[in-house]
Amino acid sequence: MMVLERKESSTLKPDKGTLYIVSTPIGNLEDITLRALRVLKEVDLIAAEDTRHTGLLLKHFGIQKPLTSYFEGNELKKKEFILARLKQGDRIALVSDAGTPGISDPGFRLVQAAIKNEIPIVPVPGPSAVIAALSVSGLATDAFLFKGFLPHRSKKRRELLKGLQDAKETLILYESPHRITETLKDILDVLGDREIVLTRELTKVYEEIIRGKVSEIESQIARRKLKGEITLVISGKTRERKNAKSQSSNVK
Repeated sequence: MMVLERKESSTLKPDKGTLYIVSTPIGNLEDITLRALRVLKEVDLIAAEDTRHTGLLLKHFGIQKPLTSYFEGNELKKKEFILARLKQGDRIALVSDAGTPGISDPGFRLVQAAIKNEIPIVPVPGPSAVIAALSVSGLATDAFLFKGFLPHRSKKRRELLKGLQDAKETLILYESPHRITETLKDILDVLGDREIVLTRELTKVYEEIIRGKVSEIESQIARRKLKGEITLVISGKTRERKNAKSQSSNVK
């Protein structure tokens, strides 16, 4: 009887390597998965948004692996380098500073290039600020729209918000603490005084979750100087009620 076995001990590399999309903690290091740790230990190279930041993560878990940077600004040049390594048969992990790569960062371009070159891509799921914020918001979770970071300038920010006025889905946005006050004013003016949840520093020591109307939260944080990563969860447009006149006309 012939038994086929995989030649794990072979030193020959496959024709093409594998790109692993590895999620890392958004704050609390205990959130990293056992699978993520194993993959980071086994790959040939780790492509990181910030090699210094990821270096600290690897050091904490006693992992020693070569690092290369891959971030907004050098992604076009580094994409070709990483693709060449993958075509040689290397296993490469893509990580961002925090959370899931490809979410509001240039990781998706590397994924597209790997798909085009028929290179296997393996997701190693884990933390995501988007899902973490939505899960504790108390707002509808059956359908949501994630729009990432809003434009820096108020005019363009308001234009984008106007395009979301009629969306019934829960809205999720990232924002900088330096622009949060201006953004809340624009949200109030364009979307109205909706229910909103502001989450800050999720999973970290100073984690904070503020719930209320846009006007309430705007007033509250106007007296404070917020720091850290902010994720906003905003209720979608509710169904308009029939006006009193049309309702009364139906009464018999």
